[in-house]
Amino acid sequence: MKNNLINKAIIFAKEIRLRSLKMALDSGKNGAHLGGGLSTVEIFATLYSSLLKFDITNPFDINRDRLIVSKGHCVLAYYSSLNKIGFISDEELNTFEINGSNFHGHATRNLLNGIEFSGGSLGLGVPYAVGVAIAGKLSNIDYSVYVIVGDGECNEGIIWESLMSAAHYKLDNFILIVDDNKLQYDGESEKVLNIGSLESKFKSFGFETYSINGHEVSEIYSVLTNFKTDKPKAIIANTVKGKGVSFMENKKEWHHSRLTLEQYNAAILEQRHTNDI
Repeated sequence: MKNNLINKAIIFAKEIRLRSLKMALDSGKNGAHLGGGLSTVEIFATLYSSLLKFDITNPFDINRDRLIVSKGHCVLAYYSSLNKIGFISDEELNTFEINGSNFHGHATRNLLNGIEFSGGSLGLGVPYAVGVAIAGKLSNIDYSVYVIVGDGECNEGIIWESLMSAAHYKLDNFILIVDDNKLQYDGESEKVLNIGSLESKFKSFGFETYSINGHEVSEIYSVLTNFKTDKPKAIIANTVKGKGVSFMENKKEWHHSRLTLEQYNAAILEQRHTNDI
């Protein structure tokens, strides 16, 4: 069963990486957040294919798990995942970054599309997620709250205030996932503002903490299904900005950029060689 779920997530990841690249191409001169979108592919794939509890026929189900995407600029992987599971239609997704579309470079809350939070102003998703986790506890409703943040986003002070609250209220239903790709818009995260060891910080804040390869589906699945304590959880997913496309990997210029047809074709060719598709 476990191996089947992992294989399902691997296939899911391959498909949404391809879809993300097509979305970026179709966005034309508007461009897209390719770097941070591609670095989160395996995280979204594992959550949506194997772990999250949801019902696309009942998007307002009070018992659903909540995925709060605080790192609002990873919509390529986010929308592609919601499209694959049926929350966003092909026709809707094809309007990405077109004037009048509901699907922009940062997601807007719409439960009918499976979107729990309006991302974009970095840092705000974590306090929101803490509040949602507290609400679950107060209402005795058994759902989990996952929140995805970027390593650069962890420069925001409100993140740490929120984590203190999560620990104080013993929110064992709260799971923080850091897309730690080591780059942000202004350059290397360590040089922009070095905050030291995230692992040490999360542990000192009272979190059950793990550091994993954020592109290895089996590691993501294993850590998210084998928590040991009743503490809130923090997973540091070590990732590569622009993962899967060699000319984008670890390049801050691809935080947000336009993708030409020539570049798209090169990226797709690389996917075929890498993934045997």
